[in-house]
Amino acid sequence: MERSDLAPLPAGFLERCRAVLGPAGLVDDPQSIEPYVSDFWRQHRGRTPAVLRPADTEQVAAVVRLAAEAGVPLVPQAGNTGLVHGGIPDASGRQVVLSLERMTRIRAIDPRGEHIVVETGCVLETVQQKAAAIGRLFPLALGAQGSCRIGGNLGTNAGGLNVLRYGMMRDLVLGLEVVLADGRVWDGLRALRKDNTGYDLKQLFIGSEGTLGIVTAAALRLFPAPRDRRTCWLGIDGPKVALDVFELFRAEAGETISSFELLTGFGVEAACANLPGVRRPLPEPHPWHLLVELSWSFEDGLAEKLDAVLERAVEMGLVRDGTRAESEAQRANMWRIREGQSEATRHMGFIVRSDVTVPIDRIPELVERMAGWASATAPDVTLIPFGHVGDGNLHFNFIAPPERVDALKPMLLDRLYDEVTALGGSISAEHGIGRLKRDALWRRRSALDRELMTRIKATLDPRGILNPGVILPVEPASEERP
Repeated sequence: MERSDLAPLPAGFLERCRAVLGPAGLVDDPQSIEPYVSDFWRQHRGRTPAVLRPADTEQVAAVVRLAAEAGVPLVPQAGNTGLVHGGIPDASGRQVVLSLERMTRIRAIDPRGEHIVVETGCVLETVQQKAAAIGRLFPLALGAQGSCRIGGNLGTNAGGLNVLRYGMMRDLVLGLEVVLADGRVWDGLRALRKDNTGYDLKQLFIGSEGTLGIVTAAALRLFPAPRDRRTCWLGIDGPKVALDVFELFRAEAGETISSFELLTGFGVEAACANLPGVRRPLPEPHPWHLLVELSWSFEDGLAEKLDAVLERAVEMGLVRDGTRAESEAQRANMWRIREGQSEATRHMGFIVRSDVTVPIDRIPELVERMAGWASATAPDVTLIPFGHVGDGNLHFNFIAPPERVDALKPMLLDRLYDEVTALGGSISAEHGIGRLKRDALWRRRSALDRELMTRIKATLDPRGILNPGVILPVEPASEERP
């Protein structure tokens, strides 16, 4: 990428940023920029003349003021593990990446108040470890937790594996510190469980993907660390049975359910065949599988509770076969299968990924509708739905022939989004909208929804410099559509 290929920035802008950030705070050589302009799966690539790397909130505020004065668009980026192209620049070459990766301080941790205050460049796994060190749990758990950062988790309102028990990211946030589009700093970094003093302003910024402000720090809720955790793997006939099993677990195990995951037999067999060291948890293949995890803060007794529920499930004819993890190695093997669904199948073709949610009782209908439509319309496509059936969220993936993916991808996603919308669901459950789902969202939201979102954006970012083209559309001339 030659600098001459990029749209020019206002004269002196980068020099003024360098003066604020110091030598380590600005990256402008093409080779070093490369990791900041490609998505996690290397399926999309943008362009930028530079990456700004502030070390603290004051530096963020200073460069945002410079950008506001010069009219330079900024793309906030944390760990760059997002799946909807919301943290990488567009193809214009004029958007400047603002990376929070240097902002990694743990500002405070309070076991008695059960909260931790972190900067948004902190890696999620680091926050989990800091909580564990004081006997507490930060429950957000994702496959990318070793590399994703808190800023991205906040920006997309991340969900993950424990939503059923602990909620989404917005349920885990007590307070925020945010740099606004004019460079002012909003201090909402309070660690209060109750605060009814007017509008809950922090909620505006959670899930906004950096389009309304740049979150620099967060006060996050902690919970008692589980002392007893039990994991089981079940072979079942299909999604309808999965709902019956879920209803049984909910009735018998209640709030001890932390995860309830549904997988296809095809995906499980692919993981066992293609992921090193992975073994099928059950002796024989099954059409569908469930991965269920229970946990509580008592030291024992959960194994007996789980065994009783499994015995009841067998008596009711809901489960073909099942096993309980008897060691951490067996548990890790089960979760490796769940987390490796995309990795295990990517050699089979181009993976078209999606992240949708429907009311829980409509999950079987969604699977049936999509399977029937694909069989008739795209028989060379393989469906791999999997995910958090306990909260209605499926990662509905498709394996498409690479030579036909340009034609198939929009057709597959449009059909899926239409079916999800018809079933009263959402086209994005936990990955956000970014650039990838922007147009699909805009076609499906009501006129009033669009008006309110546009007015909020115009109020908080009147010059439109914060992540333009993400969530909300921009003028066609200013951005090349992904």
